[in-house]
Amino acid sequence: MRGAFVRVTRLICLTVALSAAASAAGSEYQERRQALSKALPRSVIVLFGRSAGSDDLSRFFQEPNFYYLTGWKQQGALVLIDPSREVLFLPQHDPDHEKWTGPQAAPGDADISRVTGFDSVLPVERFESELHASLDRWRTLYTVGDQARAQLRAFAPLRDVADPSREIARLRMKKSQQELALLQRAADATIAAHRAAWKQAVPGVYEYQVAAGMVAVYAGLGCERSAYPPIVGSGPNSVYLHYEVNERRMDRGEILLVDVGAECAGYAADVTRTVPVGGKFSTRQREIYEIVLGAQKAAIAAAKPGVTVGNKTPNSLYKVAYDYINSHGKDLHGESLGKYFTHGIGHHVGLEVHDASDTTAPLEEGMVITIEPGIYIPEENIGIRLEDMVLITKQGARVLTAALPREAGDIEKALAP
Repeated sequence: MRGAFVRVTRLICLTVALSAAASAAGSEYQERRQALSKALPRSVIVLFGRSAGSDDLSRFFQEPNFYYLTGWKQQGALVLIDPSREVLFLPQHDPDHEKWTGPQAAPGDADISRVTGFDSVLPVERFESELHASLDRWRTLYTVGDQARAQLRAFAPLRDVADPSREIARLRMKKSQQELALLQRAADATIAAHRAAWKQAVPGVYEYQVAAGMVAVYAGLGCERSAYPPIVGSGPNSVYLHYEVNERRMDRGEILLVDVGAECAGYAADVTRTVPVGGKFSTRQREIYEIVLGAQKAAIAAAKPGVTVGNKTPNSLYKVAYDYINSHGKDLHGESLGKYFTHGIGHHVGLEVHDASDTTAPLEEGMVITIEPGIYIPEENIGIRLEDMVLITKQGARVLTAALPREAGDIEKALAP
């Protein structure tokens, strides 16, 4: 009797823990599945959630496409979508495993449909028979990933297995109000972390101390992890785009490039600032900084529905930023600075920091991108990048990270003791 009571109590706790996901799962996630099914008519779509990895020391995070369509965070799940039904497949209870991990939801649990947002929740052992039942009615089969395609070919060797990634990406590119709220939460936590980092941008501090302090700030605000490995590059390290070692001691008179973002409730932030170690930019550092800032302002002003992000597409934000950089300032040899802008102008951001997207597609209202021009001059140990998250609106753009100062004078004031 006592064991049954404990079991019921654990399931009640699990239901409470999943209640936030459940409310969205019954509506927004279902709408996404329906939109995907409409984009791929008369088809069977199967997505595999992640299973436990070999590294038991790493926290589990769900596969982004699977999470986008289901809102489900537990391991070992599958989803099947066809024009007539949606089925979530879950592992059965494993008492030995749950002794270590805590209770997991499973088919047959009380209220499982409300918790998951699926009318049909079946054991994973039923997947093969249910797949064949769907394929008896619908011929085309879709899944994401080489391993998943190999698994489905084993179940249905006579069927071609196509890739729905492009259709899912086009759905993910436009953010709902709920997603925008989560992105803003991640942005706000990241802004708090950057402000804390500025107080550590003093001579004698190590790059890893800045990175650790930032992670502590957004972890303390409830964010589950960094959206990507923190990039904290001082002096000569500022010119390396994805520098992640973070082990150098900072010296006065250098600049510090900080590219760090939080992931909160599954949604990523991506923000970069470049600040002077010791509180004041040198004349040359400030000159290059102002050029990068001018290029970013020009690109943000040009951001609106209909323009593109990619550097090889017409009407692109990249060209706006590049042209600005190339027409302002010179290097030590009198040459234009465009060649020192060595990366794209930005990318979509959402469930992943480099979110699923069609980079050739024009921007639309509701999309969120980064705008991040930079100039990197190894000869001068100057690497300056500014990166903000920008929401495309009906007629223009709104900077989601505008609360973090960008003007050189404002940054110097913020760094003052």
